[in-house]
Amino acid sequence: MVWLALFAVTVVGLPMLVMMVIYNRLATLAHRCEQAFADIDVQLRHRHDVIPSLVETVRSFAGHEKSIIDNVMKARAEALRAVGSTDKLEAESALTASIVRLLAVVEANPTIQAGSHFSELRGEIVDVNNKISAARRFLNLAVGEYNGALDRFPGNLIGHRFGLQEKRSYSLGLDRVFVEDAPAVKI
Repeated sequence: MVWLALFAVTVVGLPMLVMMVIYNRLATLAHRCEQAFADIDVQLRHRHDVIPSLVETVRSFAGHEKSIIDNVMKARAEALRAVGSTDKLEAESALTASIVRLLAVVEANPTIQAGSHFSELRGEIVDVNNKISAARRFLNLAVGEYNGALDRFPGNLIGHRFGLQEKRSYSLGLDRVFVEDAPAVKI
């Protein structure tokens, strides 16, 4: 009788224990992805805070570039309104492109480059974008690990049964575009 009870516990309990361990691992990896995305979000918010000062500095020297300046501010507003990772990704990509165009205008105007306030702001933008790149790399590693665990056996059976879905990698096109002495960008 004891052997029968022990056998029943082993047959039912061991698979349940394995399923719990695998599910908990997938949940931990999913939380790591969410935390990594939150780290990116913090840096993006900091970038959003720096952009108005950068734009005003450029506007004071190059007011004739109104369309590029307005595009940066519109892209910033869209990025602030974006909800959800897909919308944020698209909005932040557009913002990055508009900042690159703005910096290209600055490259063509030595008067702006000579200003110490602009140099400080540019340095801060460079720093923030490098931090975003680092946080994005961490997120993409976490997403790769999560998606790999979800695709492999037995994670694929357990994860999909509980409704877990693959996560998307995050790219803003910031692969070290912003460096201290960025090369001139031609439009």
